[in-house]
Amino acid sequence: MGPDSQCAPQSVPPIPLAPGRAIRKMSGLCMNWMAATLASAVLLGCYDLATRHAVRANAVLPVLFLSTLCGATVWIVLLAIQSAVAPCFPAALIVPYLTPSQHGLIMLKSLIVGSSWICTYFAIKHLPVSISSPVRATGPVWTVAGALVVLAERPTWLQDLGMLMTIASFLLLSVAGRAEGVHFHRNKWVGWMLAGTMLGSVSSLYDRFLLGRAGFSPATVQAWFLIYLAVFFLPVAAGWKFRWWARNEFQWRWSIPMIAGFLLVSDFLYFGALREPGALISIVASLRRGNTLVAFAGGILLFGEKSSGTKILAVLGIVTGMVLTML
Repeated sequence: MGPDSQCAPQSVPPIPLAPGRAIRKMSGLCMNWMAATLASAVLLGCYDLATRHAVRANAVLPVLFLSTLCGATVWIVLLAIQSAVAPCFPAALIVPYLTPSQHGLIMLKSLIVGSSWICTYFAIKHLPVSISSPVRATGPVWTVAGALVVLAERPTWLQDLGMLMTIASFLLLSVAGRAEGVHFHRNKWVGWMLAGTMLGSVSSLYDRFLLGRAGFSPATVQAWFLIYLAVFFLPVAAGWKFRWWARNEFQWRWSIPMIAGFLLVSDFLYFGALREPGALISIVASLRRGNTLVAFAGGILLFGEKSSGTKILAVLGIVTGMVLTML
């Protein structure tokens, strides 16, 4: 054997992980996207409270447009900085060049979310947040149903039990709403909230496609989604401005940019969770509905909304359903 052969590097086969180490590694990945989802849920609850404060006795459409414009402006500034100092820009915030067809995919998301937000913002204005937020928390039921059909995800029996408990808690919440004069079967704003929730579930399934199969980064989706959403709301805001229909007066509130701030960080964590290996949209959507606890408590403490044993039991049922879904 010559000297060259003695010094030649030899390929060493990779050492397979022991079963225990492999499980711990997979568990670590799982905890990463679960922790990101839970943090997103807390911020989403704060977003609900800021929204309630902004639209309370206020015109809804300007709030929608201005809060979206605040978020879009943040990303326009970041895109400008990226083009100027690309090598020094944080990798997590880099937005690559997109083809026209890729722009079309994100425009579709903006259209879905814009329609959902119009429904939910008007509902939040006319319903107590301690009722509207739990109604919105039923979104995972529709998301899981779509994941079963579209993405072929298979929840466990515990997750099935969690979905059933969520539905039962929703019915119990309707009983609690009657005590506050909110009759679910004939209150149009409950219908608006349900419509917005279902459209939000469609958006959740579409997010999984964009961030998983289509390969978009969280920064790319969030940046262009907000920019196109501001464009989507522009003619609606113009109609309000020029009084194309009867409308309420608008009052500026600092909770409007807070809506954008909470949503920016919450969605960035949420999009990052969806890109983690093994993340299930059915579980991510369920965990994210933990915002119900924040919104429910905030509605009572900050806005003086009524609390009852039935309403608390319904909210606890929804939270239990989320925990079962997580297990």
